Amino acid sequence: MQHLKTRQLTLAALFLALGLLMPFLTAQIPTVGSRLLPMHIPVLLAGFVLGGPYGAMIGFVTPLLRSALFGMPPMFPTATCMAFELATYGFVTGYLYQQLKKSVVNIYITLIASMIIGRIVWGCVSLMIYSLQGNAFTMTMFIAGGLTNAIPGIILQIVLIPVLVLTLQKAHLLHEA
Repeated sequence: MQHLKTRQLTLAALFLALGLLMPFLTAQIPTVGSRLLPMHIPVLLAGFVLGGPYGAMIGFVTPLLRSALFGMPPMFPTATCMAFELATYGFVTGYLYQQLKKSVVNIYITLIASMIIGRIVWGCVSLMIYSLQGNAFTMTMFIAGGLTNAIPGIILQIVLIPVLVLTLQKAHLLHEA
């Protein structure tokens, strides 16, 4: 039991570190760097590997900690909205992966469902925060921020995450309980 807790905490720290560091890699590609959504990948993997609660915690903390340490993304409203979005990704991914039969199709269902639900949460939180600031959060802003600008990252996630999850499944490194 102690070994499992140590393993979970170590992996959680690894995914958090990856979430903090991966944006530095993509920042070198100014035209699409932020559109590759580098923080999302470790959070989604954390949900698959560690389960929903850990995935949610890592997802919530990563953008806030990155903002506090490095100033990017800006804490308010960007990192704050992202915290709820990424927490949703981590939780939904972990929950659905645990509930569904382990298959390639269900990995895609889990991934796509978490991406859709996370973007809806991001839109709702953005709407609330922008409204509290006295600003409008329009459908055009939602589509641009949640879909259009995110297309490169969405494609990367749909290609990369299932390959990584299948590899981790074969290595018996995923949360099964």
